[in-house]
Amino acid sequence: QVQLVESGGGLVQAGGSLRLSCAASGGTVRSYSLGWFRQAPGKEREFVGGIAWSDGRSNYADSVKGRFTVSRDNAKNTVYLQMNSLKPDDTAVYYCTATLHPYPTGRTVDYAYWGQGTQVTVSS
Repeated sequence: QVQLVESGGGLVQAGGSLRLSCAASGGTVRSYSLGWFRQAPGKEREFVGGIAWSDGRSNYADSVKGRFTVSRDNAKNTVYLQMNSLKPDDTAVYYCTATLHPYPTGRTVDYAYWGQGTQVTVSS
């Protein structure tokens, strides 16, 4: 059983930056690929980016590519989402999640563990 706790959300102006953290505990965390999803009001939860347990490679949704970066610190059992050049469309609740897939996928059904979410609001 893996527990995930996000932090670092908040209110930021368009063009600004935020860094989200996700502290993982329980199980063999380094065996999981870790991902970030987000959900805006009235919209489906969507994949943002993730990082593989197998080789540390990351992948991203097209909407955030070049602006967001996922990284992990296995010694601290923590994954980060660095968000730069934020836009109002990035406003959502951001969720940290874990999967046993060797690479992060874009499908919510592939993820067994989810954090409680952290709100990110980008003002125009």
